[in-house]
Amino acid sequence: MSQALARRRRQYEAPYWPGFVDAMAQLLLVITFLLSVFIVAQFLLARQISGQDSALGQLRSQIAELTELLALEKSAKAELEVNLSTLGDDLNAEKAKSASLSLALEGESEKGAGASTTISGLRTALDEEKQISSDALAKVELLNQQLAALRRQIATLNGLLSDAETRSRTDQAQIIDLGKRLNSALAQRVQELTRYRSEFFGRLRKILSQRSDILVVGDRFVFQSEVLFPKGSADIQPAGLVEMDKLATALKELETEIPTDIAWVLRVDGHTDADPISTAFKSNWELSSARAIAVVNYLISQGINPKHLVAAGFGEFQPLDPGDSEDAKTRNRRIELKLTER
Repeated sequence: MSQALARRRRQYEAPYWPGFVDAMAQLLLVITFLLSVFIVAQFLLARQISGQDSALGQLRSQIAELTELLALEKSAKAELEVNLSTLGDDLNAEKAKSASLSLALEGESEKGAGASTTISGLRTALDEEKQISSDALAKVELLNQQLAALRRQIATLNGLLSDAETRSRTDQAQIIDLGKRLNSALAQRVQELTRYRSEFFGRLRKILSQRSDILVVGDRFVFQSEVLFPKGSADIQPAGLVEMDKLATALKELETEIPTDIAWVLRVDGHTDADPISTAFKSNWELSSARAIAVVNYLISQGINPKHLVAAGFGEFQPLDPGDSEDAKTRNRRIELKLTER
């Protein structure tokens, strides 16, 4: 009696645990997919921003050089203005001396011819002062010309500095806009691939709907290994080839519909149970990889583009059911198909 009750209890409890595991596996895969998309987006954005940062760094270096040149030019301008002021003072002093000599010369002329020697000396001194005054005026004119040229250079440097700052602000705005557009493009591509995956899985559901050992778990199609392979073997059995032909037909239709600018692949994952291998394969790793490769090779033989296929082996290390019962082992021996980004 107790054994009968126990069997009834197991019959009622059995369906709940696989459903719970499938739900958790589906949630984990969705989270993993979103994280992968985020990491790829950040990597591409970081690579793009890195190039923009390099250009921005060069621009900032040019701005620093222009600022330093501007400071030097302003210093030279200040020095020229001091020299100009000094020469102006010297010119005024020479003019005062010239006026004094002129007055002295006029006074000596009024005293008579006896002072001819003194007058000659004063005239010579006056001529010398006039020459000095003329030289000072020439220097002042030269300094004025240099000052005007310096002012033009300062105006040019100010214009270059303003342009560089404007370009810097523009580049920064472009970087921000580029990041937004990149994130938007990635999100759009993910949405498009999700739509095509839904359509692809919908077709597979229709053509494989008669088999209870082919399931949809989250974003993956799951074939129990016995559908395709004898136990311990990587050779697709005749019944499995029938199912592979159906898969190849749906995949060919998908290849014609997905735009060429969307990088996608059908990932074929091989999984085994935890029992030690007892065939020609050295480990469950080799068996799971060989089965995934066998599926990929057959799809290629049916005309599927190899660049849209990926084979991976996981051995016994990604079980759907952590139990060690025969039912758990059967569920864990499987081939999974996942449509994802390359």
